[in-house]
Amino acid sequence: MYYGFDIGGTKIEIGVFDADWRPVWQKRVATPRDDYGQLLTTLKLLTEEADAVAGTSGSIGIGVPGLYEQDAGTLFTANLPSAMGRPLRQDLTRLLQRDIRISNDANCFALSEAHHADFRRYPVIIGLILGTGVGGGLIVNGHPVNGANGITGEFGHTRLPVDALDILGWELCRAPCGCGRKGCVENYISGRGFERLYQHDYSLALPATKIIQRYYAGDPQAQIHVERYVTLLAACLGSLLTSLDPNLLVLGGGLSNFDAIYSLLPRYLPNFLLPTARLPSIEKARYGDAGGVRGAALLHLLEL
Repeated sequence: MYYGFDIGGTKIEIGVFDADWRPVWQKRVATPRDDYGQLLTTLKLLTEEADAVAGTSGSIGIGVPGLYEQDAGTLFTANLPSAMGRPLRQDLTRLLQRDIRISNDANCFALSEAHHADFRRYPVIIGLILGTGVGGGLIVNGHPVNGANGITGEFGHTRLPVDALDILGWELCRAPCGCGRKGCVENYISGRGFERLYQHDYSLALPATKIIQRYYAGDPQAQIHVERYVTLLAACLGSLLTSLDPNLLVLGGGLSNFDAIYSLLPRYLPNFLLPTARLPSIEKARYGDAGGVRGAALLHLLEL
């Protein structure tokens, strides 16, 4: 049996999968954000519960909202204060007496999608999460690429391209990010950025779902806003697609459910790519919220 943990800032989800990758059992509990000992205890209890369901000691993969620093063996995870700087993998290995695999949650998302039957034929895949923030993962021939510092795919913290000046203006391009820098793309193309741009233009704070409802209802402001957002998304993706040249771009997160993106994005992307470039396939994530735990479970099949 294969166990996958998706640890977030507010919840921990575990999924158990059989040898054919069919889901057997899952559970969600609150994340102990500020108590590392309680975090370890929670993971231990969930594992024991999974063992009881599975009737065996399953393998364990974990997706975390941050970076696993391989040389130091510690986590950098601002959204999970209890685990910041802690050797989670080593501590759980000792506590549970089994091998533990850890990776970034966006890598787990991308890995899960890459192993869907619809997508296995693609050699180079970018998985991009457009949620509260922006995360990403790069999969080559079915394996995640971590990079020297474990930050491959951290697209949300690349800088805005020069084209953004024309789309946004200088003032908006200098917005500070939680990472300590200014001008990170996640402030603009995330769900939070989608809402922020609408509020800036129309002095009205609305959730993304309401803006999208207005778009489909034919509201002129919402339609202008969506066109502008997708133009910005295309501008930000231009450098990423040019440098990595993927066969597939698969979108997850809340904004991935906005179907207009899939018709509008191919219209604007060519303006930001080389003239000879062909667009990759652009698809909605197949596993949705379940992709994180599935991808984490898949880690145990790979030599990372």
